[in-house]
Parts: sequence; structure tokens; C-alpha cells
Amino acid sequence: MSTSNLATILSSNPLDLAPYETLYKHLHSHPELSYQERETASTAASHLRSLNAGYEVHTSIGGHGLAGVLRNGNGKIILLRADMDALPVKENTGLEYASQVTMRDTDDVTKPVMHACGHDFHVTALLAAAERLAKMKDSWSGTLIVLFQPNEERAGGAQAMVDDGLYTKVPVPDIVLVQHVLPLKAGHVGCRIGTIMSEADSCKITLFGRGGHGSMPHRTIDPVVMAAGVVLKLQTIVSREVDPDEFAVVTVGSLQAGQTENIIADKAEVRVNVRTQDPKVRDKILKSIRRIVAGESEASGAVKEPLIEETTHFPLSVNDEQVTSQVLSSFGDFFGERFDANMKPSTASEDYSILGSSQNKPCCFWAFGGVDERIWDEAEKHGRLMQDIAVNHSPFFAPVLQPTLETGVDALCLGALTFLQFS
Repeated sequence: MSTSNLATILSSNPLDLAPYETLYKHLHSHPELSYQERETASTAASHLRSLNAGYEVHTSIGGHGLAGVLRNGNGKIILLRADMDALPVKENTGLEYASQVTMRDTDDVTKPVMHACGHDFHVTALLAAAERLAKMKDSWSGTLIVLFQPNEERAGGAQAMVDDGLYTKVPVPDIVLVQHVLPLKAGHVGCRIGTIMSEADSCKITLFGRGGHGSMPHRTIDPVVMAAGVVLKLQTIVSREVDPDEFAVVTVGSLQAGQTENIIADKAEVRVNVRTQDPKVRDKILKSIRRIVAGESEASGAVKEPLIEETTHFPLSVNDEQVTSQVLSSFGDFFGERFDANMKPSTASEDYSILGSSQNKPCCFWAFGGVDERIWDEAEKHGRLMQDIAVNHSPFFAPVLQPTLETGVDALCLGALTFLQFS
């Protein structure tokens, strides 16, 4: 089936997205943290069943994960995946359907919750695509899996689903296809062959001092000063140890110590995130972190050696050449000038690839934009894209509803139809 015919078939089978716009607003205003996506999963499962399209629905996989399977004759098995979890962010978008939700996290700390990474769009688009592809099943044959993954933000959901017997419940896919809304112009799509998203490592560093009265610092070992030294020196890893031609990011996202101003704490916690796209660079940076932390701790006279604990790890995401070449062809024909077939690799990270790599199956990931075209053009005109366009994880991140949703649904359907056999 030629890509032009794919585009014609998709265009001739539209779907009323009004109910999905309502669903999106509901999901956006009811976000749930990683490990706690109970209601989101229930909503997705109920919706799949309500389609009466023949989806087998399997729930509670690796936590709140679920998958719907639509068997439709001979052909390839295609898995489309969406993530469900939200972030501990206080929303500041001003939307009428903005989140007011708070939840207790896994440390039993109450935090505001927001869909600041667009996973509500992912869920909504996949449910819409599930309906649209089901309505078109007289035109294709094969097996479609729509998978809703928990706990992407903490890098554990994909592995948890696999470990919990995902592929004893659903068929092993031939191809895994994934998308993500990013701060690109709405209606636009980007993909590439090869490395598409970074590898990521996060750790918690605990530095041990000796606490005491704020008026007697000479009787203490101040972990705040120790931590400050660590934070400053970590900034030199990329600027002074990594080849400028290599990609690397070292971010300190949290520094916590003490409860009040007149008490010197006895320990400090520093949380660090590392992004790389080359295994050798990754190894070098992780060794540098250990060296800096140990050296600063010793220089400060710490009462005991620092503790470095890995908290999350995201694998490097690489788009399979053969699969992605076919996706590029389909997308290029359908989206035209709105498609970038050689987008820059993202500095962000994902764990979806485990759904494929655990079974030695190929993956393809693409991005679709969510920034209102007028806002984008105005910011670009004044050279303020970096300042005026909110990125993922920002309290201001608010993808415009349309054409973002329509584009996400089109892309998922087109991706699946690229590989499903036409009857």
C-alpha cells in the first residue's frame, strides 16, 4: 500500500474529536502521580470497553498499567503506547480546567499535581486512535495493541509491566510505536532515524555533617556548605571535563537540608540528574560525580562517607532504521511541510524502549507539537522562543487543544496503518 493511499484512507475516515476534547480536559484537571494512576487507568479501560469494538482489556499490569488488544486477522502485531502519570508541579497555566489536585507521594509528602508533561494528551490521543482504527478494521488486518503505561516519570513503568507478565497477557509486538507532545509548533511532527532521546541517570547524594546551634558553627560540620561546594563543582563536569563536541547535561534539581534558620543540620541531600547520548560520556560523568562528592566530603571533614543512591535510569532511545524509514515516508506524505524527518535528538528521556528491547523488537518514537502557531510565530519574530515558550515540566506547560489533539491522533493511526496489512 503506497503512502499516498494510506493518507487517502486515513483522511476519508475522520473521527469526531469533540468528546475527546472533553475527555482531555477531565484528565488534565484530574492528574495522578506515578504509582497512583488508578483513576486514569480506570477511565482508559472503561472507554476501551465502551467502544464495543472487540478490544480485550487487560488491567493492573505492573501497577496500574493496562492494554487493549484488537485481533483482526493475519498481519503484523503493532503496539501503540501512551504514558499516564503526572508530575509534582503546581499548575500556573490559568486554564479554566487547570489542576487543583494535591496528592501524597511515595514519601508520604503532600504535593500539588499537574499534567506538566502532556501525558493527558497521550492518553486522550491513544483512546481516540483506538476508536478510529477499530472503525476502520474492514480496511486492515493484523493485531493492534493499545498500551497505557504507568510510572514513566520515575522510569519504572515499562519494566514493571514487562516483569509483571505483560507478554503473557498480550501478544509480543512486531513493532512498538510511541509519540510525545513537545514544545514545537502545533500541527507539526518530527522524527529521525537513530538516537532520538537521551539516556538519563538520577541519584540522591547524602552528605553527613554534625549538627548544632546556628550561633556555634565552629562546633559543627555544616552539610549545607558541603552541599554548596558539591553543587558548584558538579557544574564544571560538562564545562571542563566533557568534550565540547559531545552532548551532556548535569542538573541539580534539589538540595534539601535543615528545617529552620538557627539550627545547623546534620545532613544534606542533593538530587542530581544526568543526560547523555554516548555510553563513554555517561561513564565519565558518573565517575566524576563520585569523585567530586567524595573529595568535597573529605575536605569538609564529614563524619562519615557520603552515600550515593541511584534513583532512576532511562535507557538511550534509538529509532530502528528500517521501521523508522517507513514511518518517515508515511508521515512525509501525509503531513507535508509540517513534518521534520531529521529532528534534533531530544535531551529528554523515556523508558518506552524497554517494551521493545525486552523482546528484541524495534521501536520508533516521534514528537508532535503543542504550541499555538500564533504564539510561536510571535515569539520567533522577537527572538524569544526560549523565554516565551513553556517547556515540558514547566508550571506553564499548556499545549493548545487543537490542532494538537488532531495531529496526535492522525500520527498514531498513520503509524499503525503503515505496518498493518490492508485487505
